[in-house]
Amino acid sequence: MQFFRQFSVVPSVVNGHCTRLIVVRVIVRLVQRLAAASYGGDSNSRWEGMGLGLAAITALLCAMRAAGVYRFGSIALNGRDALRWATIYGFVFLLVALREEFRARGYLQYTLSGGLGFWPAAVLTSAFFGYSHHANAGEDWIGLFNAGAVGLLFCLLLRRSGNLWMPIGFHLAFDWGETYLYGVPNSGHVLPGHLLSGSSSGAWWLSGGTVGPEGSVLCTLLLIAVCCVCAISAGHQGGASRVDPANPDRWPGPGQAASGAHFIIIGAD
Repeated sequence: MQFFRQFSVVPSVVNGHCTRLIVVRVIVRLVQRLAAASYGGDSNSRWEGMGLGLAAITALLCAMRAAGVYRFGSIALNGRDALRWATIYGFVFLLVALREEFRARGYLQYTLSGGLGFWPAAVLTSAFFGYSHHANAGEDWIGLFNAGAVGLLFCLLLRRSGNLWMPIGFHLAFDWGETYLYGVPNSGHVLPGHLLSGSSSGAWWLSGGTVGPEGSVLCTLLLIAVCCVCAISAGHQGGASRVDPANPDRWPGPGQAASGAHFIIIGAD
């Protein structure tokens, strides 16, 4: 019974993101096929993104533990409840990642890149992404700054991989790790059904306060480090980001990996 009482808070989250995702799907069906094809990519990138996202939240919480502002706590779920909540949050945060990446780094990023260039467009879409979190309960200025910074990281992953799957995977795994695996606030949201009973204490700017780990300056440092690693990694691979040679300010060429585009943008029919 406790599981079902806790579960009652989740449908509102799911319904909200489902509704927005349907709206996005309808709108994007009106977008030119050429633009849609340019969103494509190798769906294997999602696994790399998910691994990077889970590693990032784990590294952040380990750094907070070393700083004395976080404790991992004990296991709070067992057996079937653990599996149920893991599945529920996997689905919920897949919807969240799809909606937010469509909105900020999908058609908007592609369109602005055509007129402004990729990185000026990335700055604008990341600022929009950060500001979109301002209404979250418990959010503060460090959290908003870090949300914008992670938007830039996602743009870097987009530029590097040439598709939305990598930022979608990172986004999904990071949120899933925060909410379910480690049981910490996620952008100011505290939800039930977490595997570990983690807790934070200490100075708000170090622990993240009501925002959660995303509100910590340690998160800022982590984002800088991950961006550097991704940039260096791309350099060691010859600096090859998957862009259209005919129009390097956009990504990727219409002929590149178009098989993934239909699913990524408008969903599988």
